[in-house]
Amino acid sequence: MKITGYSITLFEHSLNRRMGDANSPSGRIRGSSNVLELFTDEGLTGVSFGGGGAGPQIKSMVEGMLMGEDPRRVTGLWKRMVDRAFKAGHDGVVNDAIAVLDVALWDLKAKANDEPLWKTLGGSNPKVHAYASGLDSPLSDDEIEDWYGMMAADWGFKGGKLKVGLDQDADIRRIGRMKKGLERATDTPILYIDANEVWNPKMAIRKVREMEEQFDIAWVEEPARRWDFLGLRRISDQIKSPVCAGENLDSLGDFLPYFHNRSADVVQVSHGMTGITCALQLADAAYGFELPITLGGSPGNMNAQLAPCIPNFQTLEVQNSEPDDGVMTSDIKIVDGWAVCGDKPGTGVSFDPEALAKQKVEKVSASAGPSPFGRRPGAGLWDNPPTKEELAAAASGVNGEHYVPAHGSKTQ
Repeated sequence: MKITGYSITLFEHSLNRRMGDANSPSGRIRGSSNVLELFTDEGLTGVSFGGGGAGPQIKSMVEGMLMGEDPRRVTGLWKRMVDRAFKAGHDGVVNDAIAVLDVALWDLKAKANDEPLWKTLGGSNPKVHAYASGLDSPLSDDEIEDWYGMMAADWGFKGGKLKVGLDQDADIRRIGRMKKGLERATDTPILYIDANEVWNPKMAIRKVREMEEQFDIAWVEEPARRWDFLGLRRISDQIKSPVCAGENLDSLGDFLPYFHNRSADVVQVSHGMTGITCALQLADAAYGFELPITLGGSPGNMNAQLAPCIPNFQTLEVQNSEPDDGVMTSDIKIVDGWAVCGDKPGTGVSFDPEALAKQKVEKVSASAGPSPFGRRPGAGLWDNPPTKEELAAAASGVNGEHYVPAHGSKTQ
């Protein structure tokens, strides 16, 4: 089998709810992605989502290194791409290019094996523990309870992760509302919080300790800047809750200070960290330090395919129980709060060609990017609660309406 060509297609879509975090409390109502297809001389096509801003890098790597190669030699091709980027490093947009290509190669390898990726990777149980992740800063208190209640009642989730960081009184109140929603599925919900690096260590310690007076927090994610490995260790030492970190790192080298300084109690990895190949390397390294792994959000919950072969896997982030963009399809189903990988060959995540053609764009609009507002002014320096304008934008919901649950009534 040989790689004979490729295709890159950008598309935009409406979100099913307004999404945001401490850096963007007003949220956004549109998202975007990129579909990469790798073609072969045997009629199999590798599919991957991501790398929207890395088109030139993807083109260079496919045409300069992958054309004519056997896609089943995934690890060797991954090493070749990483070595090519050695001098400047493979963080940032180069990382995005290698990551999306690596996923497409693994998709091809599993398809060539005529089996789902979780089997190709050596997993034995396709059932993966998961939690609901709201990206919910723009949602009202009532909408918080309603969304987590829907995820609990309709999909069986017994754990959830709330965005926090800007308003301590509101955060404590909203943790309670998330808990109440999740109690539709269990009397003992798992409560995670995520500050998205908006605090400094002192702020994090003070605020989390106050939260811990009322709630059993299963972890606090990104309570300080990603590279402040000493600050993260300091936080971990002075709160009861585990510290979860790593979401925005790209390579094994980025994680080494975390491992050597025990900066994170739970390590978050994803296929976006230079691909599935690197994600599994990171999971193995964490296993050597007896650190649990959580897999971050992913298109069609594709990261679930990695979990069955990770011995220290803890739980999977699920932002949507089913694809909501109108383009993507997924063979990974949510059943009673678990992600269950199917038997479809490959990653199980693909797309509807007709829908993709309708939503194709030449250039992604600024408001549809993954983090259109960047880092919040004052983050890590002082408290900066949402402005009146941000609160008004958040209250407008999607298309002027509040969040409509997938299987419920519109909140008022």
